[in-house]
Amino acid sequence: MQGVLEQALGVVVRGEPPRLTVAGRTDAGVHARGQVAHADLPEERAEDPLLLRRLNGLLPQDVRVRRAGLAPDGFDARFSALARTYRYRVADGPEHVDPLRRDVLVWPRVLDLDALQAAAAPMLGEHDFAAYCRRREGATTVRALLGLEWRRGQEGLLVLTITADAFCHSMVRSVVGAMLAVGEGRRPPEWPGSLLDLRTRATEVAVASPYGLTLEHVAYPPDEELLSRQTVTRGGLRVLKTPEAGHPEG
Repeated sequence: MQGVLEQALGVVVRGEPPRLTVAGRTDAGVHARGQVAHADLPEERAEDPLLLRRLNGLLPQDVRVRRAGLAPDGFDARFSALARTYRYRVADGPEHVDPLRRDVLVWPRVLDLDALQAAAAPMLGEHDFAAYCRRREGATTVRALLGLEWRRGQEGLLVLTITADAFCHSMVRSVVGAMLAVGEGRRPPEWPGSLLDLRTRATEVAVASPYGLTLEHVAYPPDEELLSRQTVTRGGLRVLKTPEAGHPEG
């Protein structure tokens, strides 16, 4: 998505494609409904009332820009963010499978919703998620998990909603993989939480397929707090603050 949008912006500005900064990078196969990005554009292009129409006219049908405009002072799509919310959708019965949907994992066995919900609670809060992350040199694996909830949706799908200040590489899909083992009864509900005591990646945790995962929402503080939030994030500090609803999403 990033490269496609950068190329479209290059056509609009009639020059070198500008570099996008995105709120959250996603693996191949992961969907994004609420991605946020910023780029430096010439002022006359950034204020063009037809910018949105021009961009969407150049983009493929599966990439849409829903809103575009000048960012407030201090805004950075990545470092100003308070939290990211993802959803992972699972069809655990043939009656729940919609062949027209590409954002759902088809699972061959029925999963126990009560067991999944029991496994979620111990994961909340700030922990070292090294067991669930592909470690990168110099990067911390400490994250503040602000929300983790399984429910059965109206379509019969099992839906995990997970919110954190940020996610390390493969963290969400690894958490899902551990919980699928619980839902099948192969692991007890306390198992995913027990792995938080590890300081290295847990090799017994399977990384779930990317196709059920969607970035749904990125939350930001009020405009006057954007720059201070950048300072906190760039400094490696984390604030356990539940994001308020209604802040920008892409």
